[in-house]
Amino acid sequence: MLDDLLERILAEDGDAAARHVGLGMLLATAHGRSRAGMNDELRPLGIDVREFTMLLALDMYGPSSQRRLIDLTGIDKSTMVRIIDALEHGGLVRRDRVPEDRRAYSVMLTDDGRRTLESGRRAGADVGERLFGWLRPDERDQLVGLLRRLAEHTAPR
Repeated sequence: MLDDLLERILAEDGDAAARHVGLGMLLATAHGRSRAGMNDELRPLGIDVREFTMLLALDMYGPSSQRRLIDLTGIDKSTMVRIIDALEHGGLVRRDRVPEDRRAYSVMLTDDGRRTLESGRRAGADVGERLFGWLRPDERDQLVGLLRRLAEHTAPR
């Protein structure tokens, strides 16, 4: 159940500013609950959503520089360093110097990182089923399409 303020804001007929704010609040509420649910499932694995995202990216793209991971995820440099440090400390990734550029490092999954990634995928499937399983497949596709359009429309130019 949405809280009273959000319900009242969304019900404001003729007040475009209030409805705009309400829609933003609704998106933020859904995001926060989704993220919290995923973090709860990932916590026993010793990772959170951002760290899981890095494991996914490394699995999809292979060994990558931190710069490339920043470009792929949109995470800022200082946050990326903290994420990679935490994953390295947990034994899930390792950094190797790039032979062509001794200042650069390539980040890659370790065997423990691959196992954690697979456990994270199972946890993500469980969370996804709880969050979205009640939607019909066509409704999930519609939701993805609308959110993708919103993200593309609001992307910096």
